[in-house]
Amino acid sequence: MALWRGTSPLVLASQSSARKMLLANAGLAFEAVTADIDERGIQASSNLSDPREIALLLAREKAKAVSADRPGSYVIGADQTLALGSRLFNKPTGRAQALAQLRDLAGNSHELNSAVAVARDGTIVFEDVSVARMTMRPMSEAELPAYLDAAGDAVTRSVGAYQLEGLGIHLFERIEGDHFTILGLPLLPLLAFLRSQQLIAV
Repeated sequence: MALWRGTSPLVLASQSSARKMLLANAGLAFEAVTADIDERGIQASSNLSDPREIALLLAREKAKAVSADRPGSYVIGADQTLALGSRLFNKPTGRAQALAQLRDLAGNSHELNSAVAVARDGTIVFEDVSVARMTMRPMSEAELPAYLDAAGDAVTRSVGAYQLEGLGIHLFERIEGDHFTILGLPLLPLLAFLRSQQLIAV
């Protein structure tokens, strides 16, 4: 049974494997398109410091950028920020930066702020931000390199140098928040919006 009822294809403005998996597992057919925006440049010029506002801004910009080339389609943009207190983290550029980030995160609690925005014809028609609180266990100077060796290049593909759906789960002692928020897409509010627009069949 095809769940999508829209007259144009649903579009995800992301090539994130986790976000694609979440939509696919929810039974939604969609196209995945890379949003060609300068995320760090947009963040810097915005002068925003609140991690939730930054995540939402970038989700909006991704959705609008792809929506410009997909008239009539509902386009999903998403972004995630990681905040340790007032400090924001970005994806590590290599092993050394990943190790430095993990040293700071180990033994502390941080927040993942996951934003989703939906655009149609260049206009934002829905947005939401969800937060998960993550407590990483204390780790020794021997354990950190061992994790990096096991995880390999995957540590540079996500903020905080971990992927919870993979080996990153070994880093944590407590998690507060839903699975979808942690993986970078607030799926429940997104599905509720699509249902309110009669775009999905369940």
